[in-house]
Amino acid sequence: MYKIVDKKVMAEGTVCQLEVEAARVARKAKPGQFIVLRIDEKGERIPLTMAKQDLEKGTLTIIFQVVGKTTAHLATLEPGDALIDVIGPLGMPTHIKKYDGPVICVGGGTGVAVLYPITRGYKEAGNEVIGIIGARTKDLLILEEEMKGVTDDLRITTDDGSYGHHGFVTDVLKQILEERDDVKMVVGIGPVPMMRFVCKTTEPFNVPTTVSLNPIMVDATGMCGACRVTVGGKTRFVCVDGPEFDGHQVDFDELTQRLRMYVEEEKKSYELFKQKNA
Repeated sequence: MYKIVDKKVMAEGTVCQLEVEAARVARKAKPGQFIVLRIDEKGERIPLTMAKQDLEKGTLTIIFQVVGKTTAHLATLEPGDALIDVIGPLGMPTHIKKYDGPVICVGGGTGVAVLYPITRGYKEAGNEVIGIIGARTKDLLILEEEMKGVTDDLRITTDDGSYGHHGFVTDVLKQILEERDDVKMVVGIGPVPMMRFVCKTTEPFNVPTTVSLNPIMVDATGMCGACRVTVGGKTRFVCVDGPEFDGHQVDFDELTQRLRMYVEEEKKSYELFKQKNA
């Protein structure tokens, strides 16, 4: 069992942060990797990224948005409760190195939680790091102070203009790419439409762009094939080959279609959960 030691409700109550005791996982985890957790014996397995690790306490921090039955159930847990499974670290870690030009790290929504340890890794490697993070509204923005601490320049955007730049992260990204011709790498993490348009923005500038994909997963060991995606015309498995890929090679149309395979079943399960816990 993996005990929850702390909980924080963020972003209008739809985003939660849990700190969980998992010392062995925390010791091995690297930026870009993820865990798969299960709440109880009847629960489904869901992949989540580790936003932080505390090696002294032997804990890891996960941040998630309530979007369905399992995340809604997870959000009801409190410190002292425990998870039955925390498996990881899984996936390939981010390939971090020192570049001779700036790295731009772009995050949207809860993707900022995935982006944060990667951004920190690039900064610790000695890079000039420009951060761009966005959300629909100011109240949905997460980890602003943490991102300020690991970037040389942090830009904020909100869709409704309630904070920072009124518009999308890609607006600011394009502006920077037009102003600077020395950008060496862009990392984009967030909702699939956002990552698609980050890649469309960087492509004319010939800037390498990495995205972190989030398809449906089941076993997370490469056996079930549920998380397969097409990258560069080849089938890849996100759980073992990723989760990060060259964004200019990803078939985003196929990824979007596969993410919607179980929408009706997911909706039904969530409604039953809400009725049961009303």
